[in-house]
Amino acid sequence: MEKEQVQSVINKIRPALQADGGDVELVEIDGGVVKVRLQGACAGCPMSQMTLKNGIERILKQELPEVKSVESV
Repeated sequence: MEKEQVQSVINKIRPALQADGGDVELVEIDGGVVKVRLQGACAGCPMSQMTLKNGIERILKQELPEVKSVESV
């Protein structure tokens, strides 16, 4: 799994996060685990875990089946 592939999918998700004053940054890929940093409004939002798992992780797994999980660092 290439970092560019993951970044491309994240770039599709970013406008929705940015519309709510947040953002997401790709930190690293460790095997099938994608590590991201939630930023802006997302960083302190109580719904950020739901956004991470039901939004970012779900979409990444759909686009790139080799993704096992997404973690916030």
